[in-house]
Amino acid sequence: MIDSGAEVLAKAQPKTEARGGDSRREALLDAAAAMFAAKGYDGTTIRNIAGAVGMLPGSIYYHFKSKEELLLAVYRKGVSRFEAAIAGALDKTTGEPWQAIEAACSAHLSILLDGGDYARIVNPEFVRSFPPLMLPVLNAERDRYERHFEKLIAALPLDPKTDRWLFKVALFGSLNWSQTWYRKGRYTPGDIAAAFVAMLRAKGD
Repeated sequence: MIDSGAEVLAKAQPKTEARGGDSRREALLDAAAAMFAAKGYDGTTIRNIAGAVGMLPGSIYYHFKSKEELLLAVYRKGVSRFEAAIAGALDKTTGEPWQAIEAACSAHLSILLDGGDYARIVNPEFVRSFPPLMLPVLNAERDRYERHFEKLIAALPLDPKTDRWLFKVALFGSLNWSQTWYRKGRYTPGDIAAAFVAMLRAKGD
């Protein structure tokens, strides 16, 4: 039986584990991310994930109480990779608003376009394939991440008539859609970020 999103969120608290437990937990997360990305949520079983890391299926429940809780942990790890990239990029800027938003977009794209399993799992199109009861929790994680960009957009010197929510939607739509057409070689994440921000800047000034 699938727990409600609120129940999963309440249960998915970090555990204090014995030495070596953290490495096993990370191995499970990586295996689950690979399985979910390749076979989808419904096509992946606890037995599949356990087999990938050489564990008995029942041993997984020491780390995660359910497949739903494991999915949430994978999703959170995916989001954390984006947050870390953005934080690192912003540390290298002067704080000038347009420079900051471009740096954040470039960092977002550097993770999104690396072809990794976590990047695919947090993509909004892929999230739609997950259990409906999980969507409120996953969407809350996404919204929390987007608030980093909302703060950056709030600092931009835009025309007062500019709808900053629509600005954010247009920006994220452009960034995330690039995952469908991007091929290495022609453009770098930095090139794409600069072009998207320049286009939005021209419309927002």
